[in-house]
Amino acid sequence: MITLEPLQPLHWAEVARIYADGIATGNATFETEVPSWERWDAAHLAEHRFVAVHDGGVVGWVAVSPVSDRCVYGGVVENSVYVDEAARGQGVGMALLERLVDSTEAAGIWTIQTGIFPENEASVRLHERAGFEVVGRRRRLGKLAGVWRDVLLLERRSPVVD
Repeated sequence: MITLEPLQPLHWAEVARIYADGIATGNATFETEVPSWERWDAAHLAEHRFVAVHDGGVVGWVAVSPVSDRCVYGGVVENSVYVDEAARGQGVGMALLERLVDSTEAAGIWTIQTGIFPENEASVRLHERAGFEVVGRRRRLGKLAGVWRDVLLLERRSPVVD
């Protein structure tokens, strides 16, 4: 059985391992190495980060970062979601995204956005099932391993914003 918990420093070793595995695929992020806990912690909103735990071990995580420190963007965040390879296809990613949506909407966040390499079809499908839509394609946004990469921009707007 999968349980969802707030992501705490004690989870970092397993979160970092899952993140490193995602980086190694070459299709998850422009990042090339896992940051320190301190750097990662400072960049992500503490109240909107969760881990999926199975048999006492972390099998996935989700977190958000603010997109800007300008006040008009106070309700806009960017998400990251990573699932351990052995746990993929078992609903872990969807459970994490649903928990994230509940958490952010309760806090008045009206937009969650994410950037996904088009080659990462599983992540695009997961986000679409969670209510995200592709709103654009950023062509040749950056280089990874010397190769220009496009990034799909997806967003989910909260229906409860007034």
